[in-house]
Amino acid sequence: MIMFYFSGTGNSKYIAELFTKKASAQCYSIEESLDFNSLIASQKVIGFCYPIYSSRIPRIMREFILNNQNILKDKEIIIFCTQDLFSGDGARAFLDLLPKKHVKVIYAEHFLMPNNITNAWFYPTNNQRKIQKRKELANKKIDIIYYNISKGIIKKRGFNPFSKLLGFPQALFFPFVERIGRKGISIDDDCNLCGKCLKICPMNNFDFKEKIIPGDNCTLCVRCVNECPKKAITLIFRKKIKKQYFLK
Repeated sequence: MIMFYFSGTGNSKYIAELFTKKASAQCYSIEESLDFNSLIASQKVIGFCYPIYSSRIPRIMREFILNNQNILKDKEIIIFCTQDLFSGDGARAFLDLLPKKHVKVIYAEHFLMPNNITNAWFYPTNNQRKIQKRKELANKKIDIIYYNISKGIIKKRGFNPFSKLLGFPQALFFPFVERIGRKGISIDDDCNLCGKCLKICPMNNFDFKEKIIPGDNCTLCVRCVNECPKKAITLIFRKKIKKQYFLK
């Protein structure tokens, strides 16, 4: 088995690495420069781990799946989604990207992880106690999942009609949010031109021309928002960052 993940601020990476360590499997970020076709072709079971944004898959992961869809045909798929509240059918949304019966999903699960959106009034910033609690619950869930998969037990979170109904309102609204978010990055005067955002952005969405200029290719991962040393970056919401999110 092999697992691919995308993680903006560490939540999905944590889950992917936790599971693959337990399963003695390989784990790679989709941001790495690798021959993904060869890696996928060499394995029967392929895992995917990604955050869910309003019941839908981040654009960077959608593009990865579509770019590799031919080699994914007839593979057995494990899907892990990280979320803060609920995503409805976040794991099932994976199948919307592929032809019908293109892959066989053998397990799908959602994980409650800490909130990494730190400048929206309706999303309270998590304290360290809550972060630790969610990590502990994730660890227990991984143990259960590993046992189930090793015994051939199939569970598919988010694949029932009720989950799809819960996810539909969010999914319907998400394309609008995504369009705004693509060019929703703002940098204030506190920027010290350190260039960290240029190095860490998974979409190469920053340019330097006397000052750092954001582009229109944001995938909404909020990595730059949480890692800017001067807290100078915001996404969509212009409220100044007070406390950044780091998964410890």
